Amino acid sequence: MLLSGAKIIMECLLEQGVDIIFGFPGGQIMPLYDALYDYTQDGRVKHVLTCHEQGAVHAADGYARSSGRVGVCFATSGPGATNTVTGIATAYMDSSPVVVITGQVPLASIGRDSFQEVDIVGVTMPIVKHSYLCKSVEELAPAIREAFRIAKSGRPGPVLVDVPKNLTVESCEYEKREPLPPLPPPPFCREKAEELARMINEAERPVIYAGGGVVISGASALMVELAEKAGIPVATTLMCLGAIDRRNPLSLGIAGMHGAVESNSAMDNADLLVAIGARFSDRVTGDIPRFARNAVIAHVDIDKSEINKNVPSNFSLVGDVTEILRSLLPLVRENPREGWNAMVRGWRQETYSGGDGDFGPCDIFRVVHEMLGDDVIVTTDVGQHQMWTAQKWPFSKPRRMITSGGLGTMGFGLGAAVGAKMANPDTRVITFTGDGSFRMNCAELMTVSSQGLPIIVFVLKNNTLGMVRQWQKLFFNKRYSATDLPDVLDYVKLAEAFGLRGWHVADETGLRSAIGAALAGGGGAVIACDVFIDENVWPIVPPGDAISNQVIGE
Repeated sequence: MLLSGAKIIMECLLEQGVDIIFGFPGGQIMPLYDALYDYTQDGRVKHVLTCHEQGAVHAADGYARSSGRVGVCFATSGPGATNTVTGIATAYMDSSPVVVITGQVPLASIGRDSFQEVDIVGVTMPIVKHSYLCKSVEELAPAIREAFRIAKSGRPGPVLVDVPKNLTVESCEYEKREPLPPLPPPPFCREKAEELARMINEAERPVIYAGGGVVISGASALMVELAEKAGIPVATTLMCLGAIDRRNPLSLGIAGMHGAVESNSAMDNADLLVAIGARFSDRVTGDIPRFARNAVIAHVDIDKSEINKNVPSNFSLVGDVTEILRSLLPLVRENPREGWNAMVRGWRQETYSGGDGDFGPCDIFRVVHEMLGDDVIVTTDVGQHQMWTAQKWPFSKPRRMITSGGLGTMGFGLGAAVGAKMANPDTRVITFTGDGSFRMNCAELMTVSSQGLPIIVFVLKNNTLGMVRQWQKLFFNKRYSATDLPDVLDYVKLAEAFGLRGWHVADETGLRSAIGAALAGGGGAVIACDVFIDENVWPIVPPGDAISNQVIGE
């Protein structure tokens, strides 16, 4: 078939099974949106118009993380493309497969400072897995097909395809093809797998340090099976929450700066630390020379570049986590390790202080979970509420905690919730945010409303940038510089202005009533919950300190 470049792009997206595209139109990408019209009219593709290109990338990212499929978004050139940068970097840091297709000025205009011209390939080069600047209409189909293959192969990540406008109106032959299979993972060494099994069998105090790669590879159940067979407690990163049910006796919760006491203590006292699909983030390790100082460190990862990048390992095994765990399971002996696990349980303690009054973060998360249950996808923004979510919500399934871990992007949660809900229409999606993060991208409430999405947004309202204030309180002599927020926002009126419903609550009774009303109404809602301004996240490891030196509370 002889098709325009714009239609070739659309046909290639159909080849990949794309059914939802998030985006925002503009001048240089207008021919692609003109082609998109026919595909949306006959129902082959749904387009979700967001309020901002950053929201579109976050939505594609939330779609990808919650479903395991590749998320897709469109943006125009210049400011449209640069508005995607934060979303692309967020996806890159957390290994999320997203394909971003941007319009570009015509080839003949590139390099002339043309209207809305930006070298978006150059701008995003450090934060993409790969990128393409197409230079002929014949390159479009191969570029789109390869973009999907690269985005989802190995360690996933975002791929950018920049398309000059003239290519979308030119024509060439198109032939439908099956999607390219993912690139094969690097083969792992069977002998080294046997050696790792021997190390596990001989260890007295092993700990599994599980990262986002466990979830991405679909290896959560295998990891839990290994832990239960060998009696190994499991500390997780933020990105791995839900890989093991938080109520499992072997689950230690998150490790690191705001990790559980039992998690950090176990890692500090382990004689073998098996890191699986984790990158040893500075938020987990603290002072590296004092991290897991008593342990032999074994690092399992699909990405060879992560080995010895942050923490020197004594043993490494590169390959697909799922395949490696399958090979390990029959080699590892059953061992309840009752003494070691009893020691770990002895470190467990609650670290929550009630703050000013009887209604605080613990109460909010307890009530919301009691009323909504486990079958919920939770997205968050970044700050104190994010850490409270990680600590207090009993995640029981993978791909249910959608948060910005590596980049720490305030404003991520609402766009991600839109994408997660579009990918999982039969699953309830909620967002926890702080009033600082919420203001970043609250315009995406319009997307929630226009799409009729029953997303409930819980704003933990303390009238401050809570995490910044906590650091200023603990480490900057209470010099609260540019931290507190003017209490001028009426959340109820704001929600209503977007066609949603809103409540402002200050106690448990009010929260239960608001949730009940939101559920009964069936649409999107905003529930602002008053939180004491000096409520802090405990425990905390002071920056630069060892994770064993946790401050438990005031």
